[in-house]
Amino acid sequence: MSETKTNFETAIQKLEDIVSEMETGELSLDESVKKFEEGIKLSKVCSDKLNKAEEKVSMLAKKHELKLKG
Repeated sequence: MSETKTNFETAIQKLEDIVSEMETGELSLDESVKKFEEGIKLSKVCSDKLNKAEEKVSMLAKKHELKLKG
């Protein structure tokens, strides 16, 4: 899964789907491990996207603050 091809909302939805599938208890051990691995990757995508958004918001807030003072 490429981070650039997956937006935050899509990654969250896929992660929720994986959790629902795993909660049923109907997956085999192998399937559960594969789903868990996919979930970890999706979690990293979400975390990275949130971090980037936080950095951008922080940068924009600082720019706005400088404009108000200047």
